[in-house]
Amino acid sequence: MTMIPSQGHLGPDGRTAGARDGAPGVRILGPLEVAVGGAAYRPRGPQVRKVLALLAVHPREIVDVATLVEELWDGAPPATAVSTVRTHVYHLRQELERELGPVARDTVVTEGSGYLLDVPAGRLDIEEFTALCGNARAGLRAGRRESALEALDAALGMWRGRPLANVAQGRVLTGHTARIEELRLRAQELRIEAAMGLGQHREVVPELIRLVAVDPLNEWLHARLIDALHRSGRRSDALRAFHHVRSVLAEELGLEPSEDLRRLQHHILAGERAV
Repeated sequence: MTMIPSQGHLGPDGRTAGARDGAPGVRILGPLEVAVGGAAYRPRGPQVRKVLALLAVHPREIVDVATLVEELWDGAPPATAVSTVRTHVYHLRQELERELGPVARDTVVTEGSGYLLDVPAGRLDIEEFTALCGNARAGLRAGRRESALEALDAALGMWRGRPLANVAQGRVLTGHTARIEELRLRAQELRIEAAMGLGQHREVVPELIRLVAVDPLNEWLHARLIDALHRSGRRSDALRAFHHVRSVLAEELGLEPSEDLRRLQHHILAGERAV
């Protein structure tokens, strides 16, 4: 494995992920890593990385050999597929033990017809991320926007790039990556809601511009950008943003703007604040 400096992300309890009680932590919100203490390790072999990645997106659940075969060979496995999977698992365990010690080797457990990643809850960054987002949602429901914003900033700060960025993904992992990316988008939307609820309209404009550039067909994001510009006193910029999204929707999908977007345009043209 390749050793890199630990990111030292904080979990919901304020302690560093992967360093608690000496147990390894696994990070998938970016390049796949196994972390322990003050260091993190990335498996070298592409197939070994796939095996670990598939176990990591099913923590503490048995991943059967058939699923591993499907991911590794994308529907065209060789006759030696099952034995090759066993070999990859063996190399993964050896590598973990060599780099992190016997406790890390024991995180990959053989169970019946498959394998599982036996790590305690909270040692995976995706679990810490979803816990923080859950805390934020509860805070927003209770009207605690400041604490919700803090939790969302911590959650989004855990991301280091695309999920499993150093793993060549097959059909199974691609589906999981899409699900995780959707969780990130929802967290970003919740953060925008919390910040705008606190009156931080000017502050969210740069982030909204970035987000609509990444996801140009997301009408919700466009509406929040238009609203934030309008509430920041940038009426002409807000109208330009409306005309831009109308052109994008027409060219890409042959659609007119949503009712939400048209209502915002009406408020701007009438000189009213959006509600």
